[in-house]
Amino acid sequence: MPAKKVHLVSLGCPKNRVDTEVMLGVLRAQGHELVGAPAEADVIVVNTCAFIGEAKQESVDAILEAAAWKQRGLERLVVTGCLPQRYPSELSAELPEVDAFLGSSDMLEVGAAVAGTAPRLGVATEPRWLYDELTPRVASQPVYSAYVKIAEGCDRPCAFCIIPKLRGAQRSRTVDSVEREVRDLIAGGCREVNLVAQDLTNYGRDLPEQPTLAQLVRRLARVPDLAWLRLHYLYPSAVTDELLDAVAEEPAVVKYFDMPVQHIDDGLLKTMRRGHTSRTIRQVIEKLRARVPGAILRTTLIVGHPGESEAAYDALCEFVREVEFDRLGVFTYSREEGTVSALLPHRVPAREAERRRREIMRLQRGISNRKQCVLIGQELEVLVEGRSDQSEYLLQGRFWGQAPEIDGAVYLSDGTAQPGAIVRARVTHSADYDLAATLAL
Repeated sequence: MPAKKVHLVSLGCPKNRVDTEVMLGVLRAQGHELVGAPAEADVIVVNTCAFIGEAKQESVDAILEAAAWKQRGLERLVVTGCLPQRYPSELSAELPEVDAFLGSSDMLEVGAAVAGTAPRLGVATEPRWLYDELTPRVASQPVYSAYVKIAEGCDRPCAFCIIPKLRGAQRSRTVDSVEREVRDLIAGGCREVNLVAQDLTNYGRDLPEQPTLAQLVRRLARVPDLAWLRLHYLYPSAVTDELLDAVAEEPAVVKYFDMPVQHIDDGLLKTMRRGHTSRTIRQVIEKLRARVPGAILRTTLIVGHPGESEAAYDALCEFVREVEFDRLGVFTYSREEGTVSALLPHRVPAREAERRRREIMRLQRGISNRKQCVLIGQELEVLVEGRSDQSEYLLQGRFWGQAPEIDGAVYLSDGTAQPGAIVRARVTHSADYDLAATLAL
């Protein structure tokens, strides 16, 4: 088949970005040309997210926006990922302008979908595929930072979450496979590796040897020239002493814990089917901060879940004040058909849930501001990302306590450095989430 010019739109989480990069790799390996704008494309591929209502709407909007290019000569439109996995027959019927649909584990078929040789509805009933270090992949972000997915799917029974139905059961890559990919990335200029999975702490339990996350972390941390190794999506009750020791003892592992707790009220935790109590959450936070002094702790919360009383919400607010998370995000509950929570009574009105979300974010803004002020005068290691989006006279980067795409930035003055360089800078000013620093030490 003749080569096509393909533009790929990637939506959703970093795990979805890895899938997007795999599809880019498959397309390039098959001779197609990757282009950066829809106006240049013969084919547009939209990789969708369907985690919550807002993500679904964003995906539908992106599909319709891409479909409009058919009036200007676009040959084909392909839709992939979680949205077709969740609604295959509905989308096929309602979106005749889409030429092919692929599910959440059908990435290797994207070339056939682009070429027009695949069935229009090519969604596997049970997601089972897992990429490895040999799978073609093309970076969609700067070479100095990369996401590495160490497992796919999830075995947790959380009542509000649709992911196990979209992504299937947990399936982990081997330690050797992950290490080989990381070594290849480092050889290509990568400095920062961000490990992702739906549940990082469950890594390896499905493999015959049952390697632990801590064992994987220690192997990767000793890869030559890896500067920063970051862990995303830790399950509170599965954070072990072994893992805390690995983070504390390995210099390449940044002291950054991304651990979604979702709520602190015991009744809500039980309703959410989280499998632990508020005592477990408090204990792991206390242990984490004792064993890894100075660690950055990020979490996410859900407000407005069915059954969240005013007292439960007040307890959550008090918990945020007490713990003082370094980074915090809040979602309003999204009712997703096919989940246990969707069937529960005692719903919280959408307007009230949004009020609660805004209130906690206001509370967190004050906490963040105080923590940022403490950094003034300190010297930090900063990964330079390039020219600032605020001023052509400033550089922009992140210190080790800021994860890519979700946390703030460090704006650098009085010096020069190349993108990908890790430099030392002294903090001069702070805002709610961003910092200003000077390179002239």
